[in-house]
Formats: sequence, C-alpha cells, structure tokens
Amino acid sequence: MSNATQLLQSIPVDELTGALSVPIYQTSTFVQEAPGVNKGYDYSRTNNPTRATLEKIIAELENGKIGAAFASGLAAIDAVVKLLKYGDEIIAVDDIYGGAYRLFTQVYEQYGIVIKFVDASKPENIFNAISEKTKLIWIETPTNPTLKIADISAIAKIARANGCLLCVDNTFASPALQQPITLGADIVVHSATKYLGGHSDVIAGIVVTKDESIGARIKFFQNACGAVLAPLDSWLVIRGIETLFLRVKQHCINAQIVAEYLENHPLVDKVFYPGLKSHPNHNIAKQQQKNFGGVVSFSLKNDCLKLAEQFVSNTKIFKLAESLGGVKSLISHPANMTHKSIPAEKRIAAGVSDSLIRLSIGIEEADDLINDLENAFEYVQSIIWKTENLYHDYATIKVE
Repeated sequence: MSNATQLLQSIPVDELTGALSVPIYQTSTFVQEAPGVNKGYDYSRTNNPTRATLEKIIAELENGKIGAAFASGLAAIDAVVKLLKYGDEIIAVDDIYGGAYRLFTQVYEQYGIVIKFVDASKPENIFNAISEKTKLIWIETPTNPTLKIADISAIAKIARANGCLLCVDNTFASPALQQPITLGADIVVHSATKYLGGHSDVIAGIVVTKDESIGARIKFFQNACGAVLAPLDSWLVIRGIETLFLRVKQHCINAQIVAEYLENHPLVDKVFYPGLKSHPNHNIAKQQQKNFGGVVSFSLKNDCLKLAEQFVSNTKIFKLAESLGGVKSLISHPANMTHKSIPAEKRIAAGVSDSLIRLSIGIEEADDLINDLENAFEYVQSIIWKTENLYHDYATIKVE
C-alpha cells in the first residue's frame, strides 16, 4: 500500500455517526459520569477528540510514538526547549528560522540555556562543537532560507554517542518527503501552518517523539503551559494532511522547473535548491529525501538590498507575504521579513544576504510562475539601466 493510500486509510470514520470527515468537537469541557469518571476526556486543554485524532495521524506519518499539537510552530519549539535546564547547551543550525533564533537567544539564554550556532551541513562542525553540557542538537533540513542539507543519519550517530537529543525541524520537507525519526532523530517538529495545513488558513505546530517517555514530557508541557491547538484548527490541519502527498508532488515538480530557470538567468548570482546538481549537498538530499521540496531561494548578482526589495514588490502571481507551503505561490525578502530578528552580521555570515529572495512555489502552472518572475526581472533590469545611464550622463557632464 502506498504512503498516500495508507495516510487516507488511517484517518478514521466517526464511530458514532459514520461521518467520513473527522468531527470538530468544539467544546471546552465534557460531562463526567461521576467525579473523575469520564469517557477519556474531561477538559479540552488537556485533551480533545479532534486534536487527538490529528496527533495520532501525524505520529504515524512521522513513524513516531507520541504526537502533540500546539497553537503555533513556535509553541511546539518552546515545548521541546523546556526539556532542558539551566546550564544545558543547544547546538543549532546557523541559518535557523528567525523566530527560533529569537526564542533561543532572547528568551532561553536569559534562563541559562547556552546556544551554539554552527553550519550543520558539515557533521564535523557539530562534532567539534559538542561539550559535556550539550543536551540538544537542533537542525533544520532543508534550512530556512538557504536550503542547506544536514545529514540526519550522521548527526544522529554523533548525538547518540554523546548522550544528546536530536531534534529535526521537518517543516520544509514534510513527512511526504522525509522521516527524520526513521533516520535516527529523537524528536521532530513542524510548523503545521506550512505544508501540513497547506492552504495558508491556520496557525499550528506539531511535536512528534520517538520515545514515549519524552513524548509524555512534551504532553505534560502542552497541558501545563496551555498552548494547545483548538479543535477547528486541528480539523483544518487534518483536512490539509489528506492532500499532503498530492500537493507536495506538484510543489516539487514546479520548484525544480523554477530553480533550473533561475540558475540560467543572467541577473541571478546563486540559486539555493537541493534538487540542482550544483547544490553542495545534492547527494545527501537525494539519499534522505524522496524529492527536493517546494522552496527555492536565490540572490541577485550585485547583492543590492534595494533591487531585491523592488523585485519582491513587482510580482503578480507570487504574493509578497511571510510563510510558505501553501497552494498559492509566495515571495519574501528574508533580510526584511522572516530573518529580520537576526543581527545583520550573523544573518549574512549564515548566507542570508541582503539580496536573497525566497520563493514558496505553489501548485499553479510552472510556465505562469516563470513568466511572473521574468516580468519582475525585466523591471529590475530597467532600474539597473536607468541607474547606469544616469551615472554615465553625470560623469560625462563632470568631464566636460
């Protein structure tokens, strides 16, 4: 049975009514038969049937034991960091999502958690950074937004040898393309807002654990801290997951076409997409992923902040917005948007240049997407020509 078929078969039919769609239990509390005697549910913060169904589905998709659904991806990340205590260290990928960087450095560092950022595309960097205080290795693969690839199996061996937990942010790949727990990770997190939801209509986060005891701790934090996913939002993510494999397949097809187009454009300096043979980690991506994902980033040749801003403001099909993973194509400028909370020197050192542009490739026709990008390139080229001519005219006047 294919993964797509198995997924659809794993979503239960309602036993009470036979409803094919998972019911939305929009209730805050549940009537008890006697004090402390109930049907498995007493209060929706602690547990809710709709949310529980989502958690079971995503745990099976990620080949894990326990799933927990949160009110946002950052709430999911926050729950994982709560596994640590004062003095513990995290080794994190250097071009990390800006929100995670802010959470690590501006919230948890003040409580004595030490963060080390390294280029995780080279496992030896993680090995060299580990100390006896390292308790968590945090990687994104592919990373946001430079699409670096980390060798999950190799890093998992390093983590095990040093008594560390390995957590993989699997948002960009999704379980349709990659199962980090199968590759040796202990914990997987998702911004379910992205590919799992798939329609840009919900904010949600997911944690899946390989170990039941760690999962129990995550569930404790979920209940104790209260950042739970609401029933309606849980249903929206379930509905999105039903078409996950179909959507991701088209995202990948379109992204490969767009990446190859960008790689040959005269105004483009670098293209970041693991599906290109020129990508330094292409072979690792090919080994651990079923395909290469729907996000493509690129930088302009002169690394000009203003030109990048003009480019992202002059597309029509690609909508200028944060987020990714929805059926509609989006464009963003990380330096001004998703990664603005990261200091410029650290952002640039991690490869997020001033002219870097991130594309979330949707499921529109690829030719239409390329035409939209071409129009934006022509607009930017016209600005370059005007600037060069003005400079030439000014220089001529000065000479005369």
